[in-house]
Amino acid sequence: MRKIKTGDDVMVLTGKDRGKRGTVLSVPDVSHVVVENINMAKKHQKGNPQRGIEGGIVDKEMPLHVSNVGVFNPAKGGADRIGFRVLEDGRKVRIFKSDGEVVDV
Repeated sequence: MRKIKTGDDVMVLTGKDRGKRGTVLSVPDVSHVVVENINMAKKHQKGNPQRGIEGGIVDKEMPLHVSNVGVFNPAKGGADRIGFRVLEDGRKVRIFKSDGEVVDV
């Protein structure tokens, strides 16, 4: 089970986008995440008329390392670390380390 999953609301902890919040779009590998409208880069894209892709300069979200983002905790009002706990019914769930609240519902 991963600490950060697709669809989580995260906050950037370090870098040029520090303090910004966004939703995780994808987790390309274990150590990186792609966050919506965060870490934008210009990409020179070649057009392909058969696929309907226009050429030019496009903005693209680039991956961030998971150590540079934290899951947003609404009760705390900021980023929080994630831990795991096994419930009485045997399910393994993610929890916030600061207050022990369950992230997954």
